[in-house]
Amino acid sequence: MNPPGTSRQELLQAFDALLQPARFKDYGPNGLQVEGRARIRKIVSGVTASRALIEAAIAAQADAIFVHHGLFWRGQDGTVTGWMKQRLALLLAHDINLLAYHLPLDAHPELGNNAQLALQLGLTARGRFGEQELGFIGARADGGSFADAAALAGHLEKVLNRPVVHIGCAQSAIKNIAWCTGGAQGYFEAAIAAGADAFITGEISEPQAHYAREMDVAFIACGHHASERYGAPAVAAHVAAQLGLAHQFIDIDNPA
Repeated sequence: MNPPGTSRQELLQAFDALLQPARFKDYGPNGLQVEGRARIRKIVSGVTASRALIEAAIAAQADAIFVHHGLFWRGQDGTVTGWMKQRLALLLAHDINLLAYHLPLDAHPELGNNAQLALQLGLTARGRFGEQELGFIGARADGGSFADAAALAGHLEKVLNRPVVHIGCAQSAIKNIAWCTGGAQGYFEAAIAAGADAFITGEISEPQAHYAREMDVAFIACGHHASERYGAPAVAAHVAAQLGLAHQFIDIDNPA
């Protein structure tokens, strides 16, 4: 008789089959970042592999943690000190697997961060744009439009329950909306080229404010974490149901 749960390898294969990480040129490793116990019964999902999430997953008796932002990124110095040592020590001491998928989780057409943010906001995508086609462009699912950029910003604030940064002078109706979650402010010019009346992402940098004012296209920054809260639990819940595992989403609040 097989023990309950699924194997680490079966879990990894399920996530890889769904998210297809080999298709992406990314900023860090996708997949299994820290090896834990061989059998998985419960997955905890979250946005970032912070110490707070790891501690919460330990309390929830997780065998695996699934996140968007893992521990390892291009350009790190490779030392295991400070916060890195603390996080790794907890994972290793409690034998918990850490799986992280960055751009593949943004890009999945139904369960990814962009698709799930659209679901929350009542948007429907009709196309993709930008590097590796990570950006989505579409319109309201009900076929309507927003009266102006301020109305769209107010809608985001209501849905996400947090203030947003709204830049741009667009006073006319907003029909074509582009979005790309997280730190995708660099996609703004590609969104303008794709015909967007407004662009939604998580963060804004200095140049984008000028582009928004000069091009009369609204730029709305709704928070990196706030824009990426929905993909990880959607993907983890899907894989957990597929493999007969327990799943719990733990949201560690982050104002950024």
